[in-house]
Amino acid sequence: MADPVEFTADGITLAGDLRVPEGEGPHPALVFTGPLTGVKEQVTGLYASRLAEAGYVTLAFDHRNFGGSGGTPRHHEDPQGKLGDLRAAVSYLRGLPEVDGERVGAVGICLGAGYALRFAAFDPRVKAFVGIAGAYNNPYAMRSGMSDAGYQEALESFTEVFERQDRGGPVEYFPAVAVFGEAAMQGEEPFAYYGTERSVSPSWKNTITRASIRELITVDNMMGADFLSPKPGLLVHGIVDGFCSPESAEEAYKRMDEPKKLVWLDARLHIDLYDTEPYVTQAVTETSRFLAEHL
Repeated sequence: MADPVEFTADGITLAGDLRVPEGEGPHPALVFTGPLTGVKEQVTGLYASRLAEAGYVTLAFDHRNFGGSGGTPRHHEDPQGKLGDLRAAVSYLRGLPEVDGERVGAVGICLGAGYALRFAAFDPRVKAFVGIAGAYNNPYAMRSGMSDAGYQEALESFTEVFERQDRGGPVEYFPAVAVFGEAAMQGEEPFAYYGTERSVSPSWKNTITRASIRELITVDNMMGADFLSPKPGLLVHGIVDGFCSPESAEEAYKRMDEPKKLVWLDARLHIDLYDTEPYVTQAVTETSRFLAEHL
């Protein structure tokens, strides 16, 4: 059972679901961060539930601007804010009598894996990192994929959006997912999860600020791989992933120092690791095994 909880980050109230395992504590604890636009009833909630069954206190929560949490603009990706949210989440966990404050780990899925990696690298309270189907964004890779000119054009495309908002104009939104047409996550695969009953949540909305895309192409979460050691890190990734490339996961692994582990699952879709068996169980098993040794 998940208990609804609230805590604050930078004066913003964040909504979370706390799960405490059976048995006498204190227990090791895990904080979760997940996909772009994701909320706690979706991917992070599933993994938090499964890992609570494995003996961990788990906290899945809505980042600022999303779901049941406060913050504006609504549905806006705030990289620095997300790191602040994770910091506050760990502070909250370490204040609970059920938690062993010296055994706290960060688990990220999809985009959250990059944030969890960067956060774990620089917060001494976090003792282990796990990334599942991770997106390890960095602007060098973004520029390489677009070409130098294409990257500059992408940056310039946001000038009007930001100037209008800076002058008090309305925040510009567009769809988070769509099979056809413009969207932050375009195509059949993301829609198969977010656009169907698989991800139903009363707090998830199919919208995101247009300015969020600029944040995604300029944030450097991959840098966390250079600074994680001597903390242990586990990467779990599908061998085929059209949205979070296996090559990016491999780069993160190579840039990490020991102790580290990279596990390839025979998954063919990115969203296979969101809610599909046997992949979720395989990811949970690998995570439990790794954390049992290192946390």
